[in-house]
Amino acid sequence: MKNEAVLILIGAILLSTYFASAQEDAASIIRRSADANNRDWAAVPQFDNSERDRTKEGDKTYDVTMLYGSPYERVLAVNGKNLNASQQEQEQKKYQKAVAERRRESADKRSQRIAKYEAERKRDHTLIEQMTTAFEFRLAGKRLLDGHKVYVIKATPRQGYKPADRDSHVLTGMEGTLWIDQETYQWVKVEAHVIRPVRIVGFLAEVEPGTMFEVEKRPVTSDIWLASHFSMKSNAKVMLLFPRRQQEDDTYFNYRKAGETSARTR
Repeated sequence: MKNEAVLILIGAILLSTYFASAQEDAASIIRRSADANNRDWAAVPQFDNSERDRTKEGDKTYDVTMLYGSPYERVLAVNGKNLNASQQEQEQKKYQKAVAERRRESADKRSQRIAKYEAERKRDHTLIEQMTTAFEFRLAGKRLLDGHKVYVIKATPRQGYKPADRDSHVLTGMEGTLWIDQETYQWVKVEAHVIRPVRIVGFLAEVEPGTMFEVEKRPVTSDIWLASHFSMKSNAKVMLLFPRRQQEDDTYFNYRKAGETSARTR
């Protein structure tokens, strides 16, 4: 009996050591991935790209160009069909008008336009940043995903987490999975979904199970990865009574340094 007790004790110590090590590994991986995400976020304004947005009404493809400090979207295709010559000419005229307007706008107006763009960027970035503090992380294993060797990290709500802003409240009722590249610590893919209703304080809204989002990233330079896909399903009650459901699916491609000639979308 004494030997059995010793063996059980040793086994318990080894098991606790293993789980502590796994927790430390997960925490280290998340910290390094947060650093990579911060670099990527800072680099976004340096790139133009193409974007295809899908909703229940159909889809549109845009050429997104950084124009005097904020992006300009020029329609290239609707429901997978390129614009005809007349429509292309109209879009080009709109673009040229925007160039002229932004070139001669006052300093105050330009500052306001750029500030609005940066505020939107900061809001989105804050939500991603909050993911690293809103969850407890567990290293669930390693695998191959889309040609990348990744760590698989499971995320569950952290007890006592205090949301940084209104948007971050939804994280208190979510859990998810992160697939993080083992070499660069970039997020290859992130999925999160609501597991219990979350009331948005001061907004008279409740986010319910069925709400989810997914983000995928791909390398655009040797050290910068940017979004290649984003999808979102929202299931909520506005005024805590009226149901509101939204769905979005966006694809990002053809990244190039801002100011370089865009390739035609096929």
